[in-house]
Amino acid sequence: MATATAPSIAIDPALEKRCIDTVRTLAMDAVQQAESGHPGTPMALAPLAWLLWTRHLRYDPKDPQWLDRDRFVLSAGHASMLLYSVLHLTGYDLSLEDLKHFRQWESRTPGHPEYGYTAGVETTTGPLGQGIGNAVGFAVAEAHLAAEFNREGHAILDHHTYFIAGDGDLMEGVSHEAASFAGHFKLGKLIGFYDDNQITIDGRTDLTYSDDAGRRFEAYGWHVQHVADVNDLAAMEAAIEAAKAETARPSLIVVKTIIGYGSPNRADTSKAHGEPLGKEEIKLTKAAYGWPTEETFFVPDDAREAWRAAGARSAEHHAAWRERWAAYAAAHPELAAELERRVAKRLPEGWDATIPTFTAENGAVASRAASGTVLNAIAAKLPELIGGSADLAPSNNTNLKGLGTFAPTDYAGRNFHFGIREHGMGAIMNGMALHGGIIPYGGTFLVFADYMRPAIRLAAIMHQQVIYVFTHDSIGLGEDGPTHQPVEQLTALRCIPNLTVIRPADASETAEAWRTAVTHTTGPVALVLTRQKLGFVDRTKFAAASGLARGAYVLSDAKGGAPQVVLMSSGSEVALCLSAQEKLAAAGVRARVVSVPSMELFAAQDAAYRAEVLPRDVPRVAIEAAHPMSWYRLVGDSGTVLGIERFGASAPYQRIFEELGLTVDRLVEAAQKVVAQG
Repeated sequence: MATATAPSIAIDPALEKRCIDTVRTLAMDAVQQAESGHPGTPMALAPLAWLLWTRHLRYDPKDPQWLDRDRFVLSAGHASMLLYSVLHLTGYDLSLEDLKHFRQWESRTPGHPEYGYTAGVETTTGPLGQGIGNAVGFAVAEAHLAAEFNREGHAILDHHTYFIAGDGDLMEGVSHEAASFAGHFKLGKLIGFYDDNQITIDGRTDLTYSDDAGRRFEAYGWHVQHVADVNDLAAMEAAIEAAKAETARPSLIVVKTIIGYGSPNRADTSKAHGEPLGKEEIKLTKAAYGWPTEETFFVPDDAREAWRAAGARSAEHHAAWRERWAAYAAAHPELAAELERRVAKRLPEGWDATIPTFTAENGAVASRAASGTVLNAIAAKLPELIGGSADLAPSNNTNLKGLGTFAPTDYAGRNFHFGIREHGMGAIMNGMALHGGIIPYGGTFLVFADYMRPAIRLAAIMHQQVIYVFTHDSIGLGEDGPTHQPVEQLTALRCIPNLTVIRPADASETAEAWRTAVTHTTGPVALVLTRQKLGFVDRTKFAAASGLARGAYVLSDAKGGAPQVVLMSSGSEVALCLSAQEKLAAAGVRARVVSVPSMELFAAQDAAYRAEVLPRDVPRVAIEAAHPMSWYRLVGDSGTVLGIERFGASAPYQRIFEELGLTVDRLVEAAQKVVAQG
């Protein structure tokens, strides 16, 4: 079912020009007042914004989170004043005063669009290329949920995703990954605009870039059109209509623009890109538009009325959809209730009842294997949990058995093959999470988290529930060698605000890690898992793994008195701590073993609990097969960290641990030393 065009009314061309020039002048004035920003692209793209928001996009300024709205992504996020101006003019909760506070402290109009700050902003953009990946994720989510919930005569999910990208977006590698994915999966409700202004900060794009972008996207399987001038509204309108009519392929409209359009001295130059035009140049530009030259933030009454009328007309789509929803809920009440549950992020009753209990018979496995077992156990109860891997599903254990594969012929499938596109996978998952109704997960080796770090960072900035399954977590993967053995990645991930990193010590902790990841709705979670088998930790002898939810807990306490030293670690090295505890006991040293699967969760606990687990007057020794930096905040001045400050090696993992000093004997020696010093 094709999405209907927004109802429109005939409008006088002179008024239409005033509506467009209003966006241009608001952008110029806001950037000038802030004394920083990017005026040129909003000035160039104002005609496209006018067409989209008055004739094509389906939105409701009074209810920006309406489920079946069209999604718009400004991948060229530096052009944020284009978006802010249009949101203000169409009636969103964004005032003219907000525009005047562009780029100021706690402003609702930050320098780049930020999800959660401004009604109508669908995603945080600015790092170039990311928005394209997000847009693909929005389109994926729409396709999947439509396949799952729509029924004959009830197309309750039927919307488009639009994005605007610039030259910089298309130079970035993530745009290639995401566009290739979208073309292969034939996401026909994805429509992009390439702002081909041929200008970058350094100068003209031909300094570094001579791609034929249209042919490249055609090779990806996209429907491509060219418009010679964005100001040719009839040509633009025809191209958008043709893109909407093409349902079997995503569409890209390559449109020529002039950056800084109308500026006598800055148009078509890099000077119009990333700095204010200057007061005198703004006066000249306004004069060229036929605009009052002495007024700032001027909005003609008839232009405001025309923009607001467009917003009101678009909201009529929402009213019609509510009627369709009522009919859908009457015909399919169980489906309607299920969709409402997912969008509200309410977990099903008893979803975790099937999480397995690991025993000596089934628990001596790699944590990646335990993860796969848990994932499949909860999948049937959590239909919103969908995902896959960057071509490593058998190694990451991310396949959902018997639940279908997402494909152009079956968008309802829950297993995703992202291809060898880690960065694209991360950006696409962000869009899937932002769309709503889905909890996305994606797997790769921990060392390749570096490839997707910008997308992880954005998920954390936006507090989105995205789950990363990072396996092959250390030198423990052995023979593949230093190129595949992560060393610095754990510390690097732990440095990202709002990202929760969980490295479970055994199968039981892995089960609890998934429970925590599914219930943690305020940010992304990284599950860090081993390739090598782990020993079974008999929980009848030690503390229950449920302590994982608090980030760190006493796994095995000292016998015969208060602890003289605390041994702590995460992941596979917790087993070394348990063995060292026994050796120290034989030598008359009382040691407490603390498992620290998540530093972030532990830091969120109250001071009393942290002091209970790590007494202030007891020295601490940490060990981890990774860079030691992140542990120094836990061991304190009197503690010691055994870690790795070099790259790994190609050999059986047992030999690598021995050669790099990550052994029980080294841990015992370090513990005895800090006790003697204490």
